[in-house]
Amino acid sequence: MKIAVLGAGLMGKEAARDLVESSEVKQVGLADIDYEKAKEICQGINHPKLKAYQLDASNEHDLAKLMKNYDVVINALFYKFNKIVAKTAIKTGTHSVDLGGHIQQITDEILEWKEEAKKANVTIIPDLGVAPGMINILAGYGASKLTETKSVKLYVGGIPLRPEPPLYYNHVFSLDGLMDHYSDPARIIRNGKQMTVPSLSEIETVYFDKFGPLEAFHTSGGTSTLPKTFPNLDGLEYKTIRYPGHAKNIQLLKDLQLLSNEPIHFGDSKSISPREMLLKVLAPRLSLKEKDQDVVLLRVIVSGKKSDKQATITYEMVTYKDEEKGITAMAKATAGTISVVAQMIGNGTIGKRGVFAPEEIVPGDLYIKEMKKRNVHIVEHFEYGTN
Repeated sequence: MKIAVLGAGLMGKEAARDLVESSEVKQVGLADIDYEKAKEICQGINHPKLKAYQLDASNEHDLAKLMKNYDVVINALFYKFNKIVAKTAIKTGTHSVDLGGHIQQITDEILEWKEEAKKANVTIIPDLGVAPGMINILAGYGASKLTETKSVKLYVGGIPLRPEPPLYYNHVFSLDGLMDHYSDPARIIRNGKQMTVPSLSEIETVYFDKFGPLEAFHTSGGTSTLPKTFPNLDGLEYKTIRYPGHAKNIQLLKDLQLLSNEPIHFGDSKSISPREMLLKVLAPRLSLKEKDQDVVLLRVIVSGKKSDKQATITYEMVTYKDEEKGITAMAKATAGTISVVAQMIGNGTIGKRGVFAPEEIVPGDLYIKEMKKRNVHIVEHFEYGTN
């Protein structure tokens, strides 16, 4: 199979690295608007399967020209490109997966193209990062093992191994996208009713092996497609994990309107939004340095009934940076997920055509096995008599 990766950022780079190591993948393209960056990454990976391309993904003609030469496209671009890539995939007959964009209802719109994709004989799966993505796959897999599913609780955090004040955080993906997650309301199901709650709210204490106490709080986008896939749940919520004090500090920035995208106009006719200014200040201070280590923590709790007995299935993951290869924990988990699913489509493991949420179509058992090969270990616990 031939697979193209759009975007030469960290996740695109590691997805390309994962793909070239697969015996089933015969050709890999890495495309970015910055050709020199794409070429540099390809030279660094140094594999004969891999080729760099210059591409402006906002140009539909050029995008289609590249995509039609590949069986599957991994969209690792910023989520504002997700719709144009999915729409072009339908036009060119190319399977497509992306890292998510449920904020601003982007994923909702892509899911509406199910019949168009089916007619074009393509499979499109959005929201294939960690959260959303991995948690969706595991939630769907857990639900498939129960006779009746009543609630799903999701916890995920990418955190530094050695946190430093004042935010106790290093960003491992788009900082601008993170601010969207902190700003927009979170969709949940409570007492059988779909509703929204403010991001950064309802802080609770959580513990993981070797980690804790930590805090977990609502952020937007995490429940992703799950409210539509499981509309009859009694409860559904997603919370982001951070070190204690992080949410309080971000809430202060939010209360001061520093997360706002509304431009402020200055006397010299220049304008800048508070968020633009904040990101300029924060980015260098929160960037993960080469020597820094990160960890990704995940917990998915699926509760309901199994043969008329109360039952709970829990999936847990603690993933560390690959020091030898210099791959961050978040990149291992995220790029690994989207690469594994892209290959499942390409090799026919996933054969249904149309647009699907991850929890609807990705086989959880095979996914867990494939992630284990990448040193991302997901552990399942099954327990009767727990809600």
